[in-house]
Amino acid sequence: MSDGRHEDAENQADINGGIVTRRRALMMGAVTASAVVSIKPALAQTAGSVLNCEIPVPGNHAAGGYIAPDGKIVSPDTPGAFPPAGRNFTGEEVKRAINGRSLPGTSYDQSKAYVNYIRRLQSG
Repeated sequence: MSDGRHEDAENQADINGGIVTRRRALMMGAVTASAVVSIKPALAQTAGSVLNCEIPVPGNHAAGGYIAPDGKIVSPDTPGAFPPAGRNFTGEEVKRAINGRSLPGTSYDQSKAYVNYIRRLQSG
């Protein structure tokens, strides 16, 4: 008889353990779902703010520098280098330039150099 009671106790423990495991799984699913719901709007807001940000060319760290065609900051006497942009570009303008358009108020080659500079900022 003690063997039957022992088996019943083990079965009951397995059942209770299964309930606890299911409860934990459901709780984890609820936590994960709420995290996804709260992260998605944050990512959307970040993407929107990046498009509205302003990017100086060159940045304050390189004031007075010129931009070489490959996007490097060079001294003003470097042949083929472009002077500072004279205005900041918005993220939206840069996005369009990366997709083939020129930055406002720049020549084609100047725009390419500025976009190369901005790409170097992204990777650095």
